[in-house]
Amino acid sequence: MDKVVYIVLTETKTLLSRAIHLYTQHNFTHVSISFDSELQEMYSFGRKRENNPFIGGFVHENPSSNLLGEANCAIYACTVTNEQYTTLKNSIQYYKQFKDAYKYNFIGLFGVVCRLKLKRENAFFCSQFIATLFEQVGLSLCGRCPFFIKPNDFMDFPYLSLVYEGKIKNYICDNERNSKQISFPYFIA
Repeated sequence: MDKVVYIVLTETKTLLSRAIHLYTQHNFTHVSISFDSELQEMYSFGRKRENNPFIGGFVHENPSSNLLGEANCAIYACTVTNEQYTTLKNSIQYYKQFKDAYKYNFIGLFGVVCRLKLKRENAFFCSQFIATLFEQVGLSLCGRCPFFIKPNDFMDFPYLSLVYEGKIKNYICDNERNSKQISFPYFIA
């Protein structure tokens, strides 16, 4: 039976996000992967501390944080095989285990602008990271190179299906409301 992972595109109002938006002219400036529809297992490369954009790397993101909670988002479902799902989960476990060895690839962002493939050891920017994961499990990047992928590029991948667009906090609230529906026992008289 196939599994589903979620690709979460976000638009925050941070300085870096505004700079990326200025260059790309795209609304979404960050991308994450989640292994559940509630976004509790959501990962990417970004800031490690909410108030400090200069310390970045592999992060387990909190969609209810001040940074992401107010963000606009688009959430896409991606159906993968059991093998692909296991490989993705194992990759994330690896990055979690060695997260201190990885940095945010600020220099790589300039490579996107200049169309230069700037490979840095143990460093990714968000879309490069997700694209690399996709490439590892055989999901097509539609002819694009992970070094040049921008968050909005994921919207063009035909195997992704839009499931939500709006404020991430509204999505989280709707999910919580739906999961707390009261069920009454059925009694046979």
